Amino acid sequence: MSTEKNLSIAHLWFEAFNAHNLEKLLSLYDDEAQHYSPKLKIHHPETNGLVIGKEALRTWWKEAFDRLPSLHYKVTSLTSNSDRVFMEYTRIVANEDDLLVAELLEIKEGHIIASRVYHG
Repeated sequence: MSTEKNLSIAHLWFEAFNAHNLEKLLSLYDDEAQHYSPKLKIHHPETNGLVIGKEALRTWWKEAFDRLPSLHYKVTSLTSNSDRVFMEYTRIVANEDDLLVAELLEIKEGHIIASRVYHG
């Protein structure tokens, strides 16, 4: 994939996430995509922070959107190569401190096959 196409996927990802549009967000992912997040590890320790597949992603994000209706991300930086996008953004939730986040999207054949979130 081209770096431009991968950046386009990242922009679509932010649009869908900030709109809390699960179907649009999930459409960017491969059916067997893997997602790791420290927040997932906190809220669901049995996962050790990792979920696999669109249905697991759907469950996780629906729960997050329901729990945090004001949740949105402000992009600060996107860097892409032929198969990955490194995203830096600020997690913003009402009545919580802003959180700086980095996330790596691994992309294959136009779909995200893995994502990994990093923050303190």
